[in-house]
Amino acid sequence: MSRTDFNTLLEAGVHFGHLKRKWNPKMAPYIFMEKNGIHIIDLYKTAVKLDEAAAALKQIAKSGRRVLFVATKKQAKEIVAEKVAAIGMPYVTERWAGGMLTNFPTIRKAVKKMASIDKMSADGVFDNFSKREKLQIARQRAKLEKNLGSISDLTRLPAALFVVDVQKEQNAVKEANRLNIPVFAMVDTCCDPTNIDYVIPANDDATKSIAVVLDTVCTAIAEGIEERKLEKEKEALEAEANTEATPVKKEAKPRIKKSVKATIDAEEAAVAEVVAATEEKVAEPATEE
Repeated sequence: MSRTDFNTLLEAGVHFGHLKRKWNPKMAPYIFMEKNGIHIIDLYKTAVKLDEAAAALKQIAKSGRRVLFVATKKQAKEIVAEKVAAIGMPYVTERWAGGMLTNFPTIRKAVKKMASIDKMSADGVFDNFSKREKLQIARQRAKLEKNLGSISDLTRLPAALFVVDVQKEQNAVKEANRLNIPVFAMVDTCCDPTNIDYVIPANDDATKSIAVVLDTVCTAIAEGIEERKLEKEKEALEAEANTEATPVKKEAKPRIKKSVKATIDAEEAAVAEVVAATEEKVAEPATEE
């Protein structure tokens, strides 16, 4: 079943490519025609590719892994921040920090530093600092929050990267390729789709176009997260039911070894003989002196 409606894509202007003189020949399979010097993207192919990408992202989310969204261009910043934050996925809408993937441990240290500053503030340690020191730390915290705040909960490398405008985010794409992280991307007619695992041919400059594609993608991810949640609840209920259905085993009576039993029987027999002998002695009449 198709997730994407052709008319919705058309109304959002997803089909508008770049000027013919700026095109990349490798995008030829996704171009429908040229009109007034502008390439027109084949929306039927866009719909198919978008559905494929959505299905793959849903499976990633269902498996409990994370998808990192990258969109630092002005038209996409607010849309990505709003829609991606709603599904709890990490995103980068400011400058891409070099080594964010290939030097991930260092990025994690910077995130931990931000957390330590917050802890110092909560514990009242700041009260012992001078006004100048407080200002310097506050500026450092603001800079870290701007660049890394949206990935503060990303404790391990993402399972996939979703990029808006592969030309602008080429450093992010290169790092993902080096680490064999699959890349999903909106690819315009001026871009090279070679290094993209899931190409979504689309207009990556128009706000409406970006919003339509992200709506489809984020909905698929949300479905994957919900299905994972339901599966976990089902497993928990089944485990609880199995525990209740398991019959309680009766405590087994202690088994006595034959050798021990024989010893006990012998002791009991000896005691019985002594008791019998004592009774006979007591029963004998006393002899007169």
